[in-house]
Amino acid sequence: MIIAIDGPSGAGKSTLGKMLAKEFGLLYLDTGAMYRAAALASVRAGAALDDEKAVIEAVDRSDIRLEGEPDSLKVLLDGQDVTTDIRTLDAAQAASIVSTISEVRSRMVELQRSIGEQDKKGCVLEGRDIGSVVFPNADIKFFLTAKPEARARRRFEEDRAKGRESTYEKTLAEINERDERDVSRDDSPLVIAEDAVVIDTSDLDLTEVFEQMLAKVRERQSEAAKV
Repeated sequence: MIIAIDGPSGAGKSTLGKMLAKEFGLLYLDTGAMYRAAALASVRAGAALDDEKAVIEAVDRSDIRLEGEPDSLKVLLDGQDVTTDIRTLDAAQAASIVSTISEVRSRMVELQRSIGEQDKKGCVLEGRDIGSVVFPNADIKFFLTAKPEARARRRFEEDRAKGRESTYEKTLAEINERDERDVSRDDSPLVIAEDAVVIDTSDLDLTEVFEQMLAKVRERQSEAAKV
């Protein structure tokens, strides 16, 4: 079973994706983490993020892997654990820049498909183009969204809880900037797949959203069993 979860930054994709993966015993694949690792590979190679050729070369030379259970997922870059290194605002911004490069996206999509198809049970993937590009034939597709202000508030509170310095205003500006890049890039922009289940999480807590997603997955499983 392939479960695709798409949506803008801060809509709750990662947390809910992990919850679904645990519930159904599936592999969890955080594609955003892969793009962050690609951005980190570029920075460490000394490539300017606006130098597409240098970024492409750095990413092509890198070895990016994901290991572990959903709640303890490790991101490895050339064999080194960079899980913490990529969870910064700078890493997120850098990832949104390198993800606009077609060659980088092609490399990541190839890697995501390879990982997802290798697991016999299936997997849960979350990102920006999972249902539209990576796995267009996914068993079920979700698109999680929320008002920018709600997403910025959540992200700001998460950062503050982790001791990261920021302000709500700065976080909101970064959310809006990333949204603009995601929807306007030429290659695989953020779009809602025609057959996706759309859930606005602005005024819902995680449990409410999870229950909706759980019901939809079980409904799809029941339909598949009848075929």
